Amino acid sequence: MRDEDFDLSIPYWQHKVYKKGEFFNEYKNVCKYLGFVLDGVFRIYRFHDQSGVEKNISFFTRDQFMCSFKGFFSKNNCEYYTQSLIKSEILYIHYDNLQHLYRISPVWDRFGRVFAESSLLDMMTNTEAVMFKSPEERYQELINVHPDIFNSVPLYHIASYLGIKGPSLSRIRKRIVANENSTFN
Repeated sequence: MRDEDFDLSIPYWQHKVYKKGEFFNEYKNVCKYLGFVLDGVFRIYRFHDQSGVEKNISFFTRDQFMCSFKGFFSKNNCEYYTQSLIKSEILYIHYDNLQHLYRISPVWDRFGRVFAESSLLDMMTNTEAVMFKSPEERYQELINVHPDIFNSVPLYHIASYLGIKGPSLSRIRKRIVANENSTFN
């Protein structure tokens, strides 16, 4: 995107710093904003009524767009929470302002299409990973996508995202370290 095209959006972006535990969007609220993470870590999760457990669905870290995509695109109440896991900083834009940019600029309209396509691709990739990959393979992918997440997020959040318990995550981490050490010897 050229500077003059991006400059059309400048009046609409807002800046916010989130404290650890603060919500970007809460359960049963319509997600009205698209965020861009400048620093920090956010998670999207849902409370599972039957088990009484929070289930992490996704993480967002530096230089990633973030929102509860289902609620943002449908404009319906969201079934998820989006929460800062550490002190975090974002830029965010209201849905209506983004729609305005789509209407007035072909470049922004293209951005919207590419954004929606990449969001769909990410969600399908995550769904397929849960269905067809082992927790160890998903762990490796998490490291590749969010290499610094392990320095700031409690391991129980990582285990929840992978769909496993803490002891299983410990075994996976030990196996990976053992494999890395045997590769270097």
